[in-house]
Amino acid sequence: MANLGYVGLGAMGGRIAGRLIDKGHTVTGFNRTRSKAQGLLDKGMQWGDSPRAVAQAVDVVFSMVTDSAALEGIAYGPDGVLEGLGPGKVWVEMSTVSPVVSRTIAEQARARGAQLLDVPVSGSISLLEAGKLSMMVGGDQPTFEQVKPVLLDIGMKATYVGANGLAVSMKIAVNISVAVQMIAFSEGVLLAEKAGIDRKTAVEVLTNSAVASPLVQYRGPFVLGLPEEAWFSTTLMQKDVTLALETGRQLGVPLPTASIANEILTATRSAGLADKDYAAVFYMLAKISGVSA
Repeated sequence: MANLGYVGLGAMGGRIAGRLIDKGHTVTGFNRTRSKAQGLLDKGMQWGDSPRAVAQAVDVVFSMVTDSAALEGIAYGPDGVLEGLGPGKVWVEMSTVSPVVSRTIAEQARARGAQLLDVPVSGSISLLEAGKLSMMVGGDQPTFEQVKPVLLDIGMKATYVGANGLAVSMKIAVNISVAVQMIAFSEGVLLAEKAGIDRKTAVEVLTNSAVASPLVQYRGPFVLGLPEEAWFSTTLMQKDVTLALETGRQLGVPLPTASIANEILTATRSAGLADKDYAAVFYMLAKISGVSA
């Protein structure tokens, strides 16, 4: 069993850390708000007083934070992860952030004799709990092979896509479709409902139809009621779509549906649904369609 660390114990990161504990690994964790980690401490997780302390105590440190600024916040400074890295250590960075930021931090890790892999995940909390999460991996391939058994304790598939930053780029590409699919599904439900079809019936038909992707199947039912805890908030989804638009401009790739999705996410946030699961786009569209949520 491996000696692991985890920095950033939010809705997904905390559950990944818990899964690693359940698989028998030793896990040392840190979260900005310690109280949110109490359940993991009760399961046997050890506590690190800072990202640096976690990185110093383990062989492989994982992290998952909200955005590029948060990643830079845990990476740099006297208490940052980089100060705790040394020869032979591995940093598995699972956040969805700017590829440029990811590559820059990876270079800093290599300067300390360590390796950083960008390993964003694809899937929901439900897929994680079912062991069906998938991961994209960017960075040094021998390092990927070294940590792959641990990654497969988290989910069913880890696919190596190339150099540092490319896995984050792949995740950003995935999340364009994730956002657009949820919006299109919401439009379909609302059209059916205003035509006189019961919402539950519309959801049942669509989640068993030709458009029933895994995303539609597990998130579509949220139009019948949002989860109390956002699996992935509207704000976080718009952050990823914005990253896609920035990357598209840099690479000369037009992203018209991502642009429209971005505007709909802005409207959803403005409707007071920023912290709700991004399936809340349905409720914003329902309001302007004259449909009772």
